[in-house]
Amino acid sequence: MLINGVEVTVRNIPRISKDEVLAYIALLTNEHGGIRPRNLIIGTNDAGQAVLDYELQVVPFERIRRITGYLVGGMERWNNAKRAEEHDRVKHGLSAK
Repeated sequence: MLINGVEVTVRNIPRISKDEVLAYIALLTNEHGGIRPRNLIIGTNDAGQAVLDYELQVVPFERIRRITGYLVGGMERWNNAKRAEEHDRVKHGLSAK
């Protein structure tokens, strides 16, 4: 079933309310800094306790560059001098294969 954009599967629990499922989604979202689960499987262990198996949503990130001591995001608002500085600097990291 799909609840609030999360694909939820319930195993070995005959009856579970939508509010309980929403509480599990909120718990996982809070535990992971606001990142919601993509898939959630709710089941039980041998002791009858709830067990959650989940996969988090993919969160896009923006590349951050450090130019002359400043951390910056995209280069689209840079002036020509800053673009030249980025072009001329020594690149460190893994080489492409």
